[in-house]
Amino acid sequence: MTPVLPRLYDLSPPLRIGMPIWPGDTPFSAERTWTYGPGCPVNVSRLTLSTHTGAHADAPLHYDPDGASIESVSLEPYLGPCLLIDVVGVGPLIHPEHVAPQLPPDTDGPLERVLFRTYAQAPTTAWDPEFTAVSPATIELLARRGVRLIGLDTPSLDPQASKSMEAHLTVRRYAMAVLEGLRLDGIPAGFYELIALPLPLAGLDASPVRAVLRTLPPRVHRGLE
Repeated sequence: MTPVLPRLYDLSPPLRIGMPIWPGDTPFSAERTWTYGPGCPVNVSRLTLSTHTGAHADAPLHYDPDGASIESVSLEPYLGPCLLIDVVGVGPLIHPEHVAPQLPPDTDGPLERVLFRTYAQAPTTAWDPEFTAVSPATIELLARRGVRLIGLDTPSLDPQASKSMEAHLTVRRYAMAVLEGLRLDGIPAGFYELIALPLPLAGLDASPVRAVLRTLPPRVHRGLE
């Protein structure tokens, strides 16, 4: 029998000039500083961007003045089995009733990583101020299941207008890692391997990531093989 090769899904939107950014944050820009040609053997470029550009990992420092910066966080939550849940169309907040029916039985063991797909097709040319966020109660539900990382395809766990940052503060209470700004268009719900490692940006509050999902044999996600 021919083995089925794993499939990779790229979750990182291209970083480009004109991409949507959080209102008031730093726009992405790039320029060539060295150009290949007579007297120069290489191309080299300079980037200007927010630490929260595109697919990115929040450090605790982002929402806790005493929290760890991104270079000091453990990499373990960003690599391993992951459940992708489809909640397209649920409204402004992902509530427990949207999530609980899609979770595996408790007997399957800890559920360490969960991603939420909220867009049928994520916006790529304009900012969406009405993006779907996550209710603190949903984060509590996931924490009880042993979740160490939560991610989604919107710019934030909290609504744009939030000043209390209740979802982020709930994540802080349970020491959960956060991925935001993922591109999950067209990816079926189910179990995968997540790989989304942040850069060791010393003293900073977040890092862009190159995030991928890799398909797994059906029993691997339960640790049975």
